[in-house]
Formats: sequence, structure tokens, C-alpha cells
Amino acid sequence: MLRGHLVNEPYTALPTGSTSSGRLLLRRDFDPTVPNVARIYDWLLGGKDNFAADRHAGEELLDAVPSAAVAALENRAFLGRAVRFLAEEAGIRQFLDLGAGLPSGRAVHEIVRGCVPTARVVYTDYDPVVVRHAEALLGGSLTAAAIRADLRQPWELFTRPAVRTLINLAQPVAILLVAVLHFVEDHDDPWGIVNCYKDMMAPGSFLVITHVTADHLSAEATRQAQAAYAGASAPGVPRTREQIAAFLAGLDMVPPGLVEVSAWRADHVGPPVSPAVFYAGIGRKSAPGRPR
Repeated sequence: MLRGHLVNEPYTALPTGSTSSGRLLLRRDFDPTVPNVARIYDWLLGGKDNFAADRHAGEELLDAVPSAAVAALENRAFLGRAVRFLAEEAGIRQFLDLGAGLPSGRAVHEIVRGCVPTARVVYTDYDPVVVRHAEALLGGSLTAAAIRADLRQPWELFTRPAVRTLINLAQPVAILLVAVLHFVEDHDDPWGIVNCYKDMMAPGSFLVITHVTADHLSAEATRQAQAAYAGASAPGVPRTREQIAAFLAGLDMVPPGLVEVSAWRADHVGPPVSPAVFYAGIGRKSAPGRPR
């Protein structure tokens, strides 16, 4: 998943407690004429849950970055490899997928259940349509849930009954921030938000990140790509490898470290996406005082 309910009111106000101003962020709940970042991603992956405005924005993105669709598929493939690593090799039994987005291919809980049937999964997204899709996919599961929440409010998120029931912060957890942090603008301090999650994770927990970069794009391609998201439900904010690495600071990096997304423990032989669009990395939290 990347990663609104149909109401008469065109806007819903969500408090953004992680912002320094404490302002309310107004988000359009559902308007098919406004490109939605989850639906654009769905279109890039070849999905059907998108509208003309989303396809138009996606086409503008591909005009700027022709490899964007392949990069989205590689990002999705990375998610599968990462989840299998965490479940099979790292022994993780609880997963928190933040900004999960629309279902595309096998969802996290489906991948996990293929490895550990009893593992627990919570999906979060601020888009009510995404949450409804996830709820339909889960079908009343007792070990997985989907909730509407803003990842920029980690303390509020962990007060939710579904999260408290399925996620035990005293035990190792995998927190997935896959293809979502580039939709959090600098003024919302995404590094501070991620640090909150890292602080709350128990030792032995893992943080999984993929993030869009413009390191290998021309200035014009970068400008065009950002323009494709200018009128969308959230702006796109590409960041440098150094800025992305800062999200994982203080964690032990799982080899091969922070790399182009298709190069992270690739299970196929083929050329990497060129130019690189996503960086991917997984970090593990060590016990306090334990040598890293």
C-alpha cells in the first residue's frame, strides 16, 4: 500500500499536533477532480482505484521522470522483501504500517501471514477511503486493523484502542514508513516526528524507510515532478541521500544500508532503475549502552 469517506461537507479538519504552529490542516475528504497521492501511486502500479485527475498527474510525473512507474513497482517489491526479512530473519511479530495507502498487490498482513500466521499488523492513513479499502481487505481480522490517523501525531496514534490492542511497545515492532515521508513538508519537522517513533520503539525494533530523491534528476525534471503534485492532496518533497539517512540516525543499519530501492537485497538479476528515484533502508534499535 502507499501508500474520503463520502460526506456532504467538502473538507475535514484534522489537528496537526506535530506542527510548531499547532494550526489545523484542512484536507479535502473526497473530490475525484483533485489528484490524490495514494491514487496516483495506485495508477503508477497499474491499479484501478484512480480517477482522470490522478492519471493526468501521473502522466505529468512520467513526462518528468520516465522511470517513475518502474520505480514504484520496485518500491512495492522492496516492501515485500523487507517484510519477509523482518518476519523470517528478524523475528518481528508486530508491524505498524504508517501512511499505508491503497492496496496494491499483496498487502503487508498477507505477506506476514505467509511467514508467521499469528503476527499482528496495524495500518494507518489519514485518507478515509484508504482506510475503508483496508477494512474491506481485512474482513474482520482479529490480528490486523486499519485506522484513520495522521502519522505526524505519534503520541495520539498510540492512544487508539486498535493500536493499543495489537501493538505492544514493550516488545520489538517494525514501523514501516514506505513511500510516505516525502509527503511531509519540512515545516512539519519530519525528522522530529520520526525521532518520536524511534524513541517509543523497544530495543530490537526496526524502522523501514523508502523516500523519493532528486539526487539523480536534473533541476528541470525535479521542478516538473514537483509541479505534478502541486495541486494534489499533498505536495511531493524529494530529499537528498544525506537528508534521508538522517531519518535512520542512531539505528544500526541492516546491510546493505541505505541504497537505491531495487538494490536492497535484490531477489532478481537486472539493471537498477535509472535514474534512482527511491532510496531504501532498514535500521534496528539497539539496547541502551549496548555497543553498536
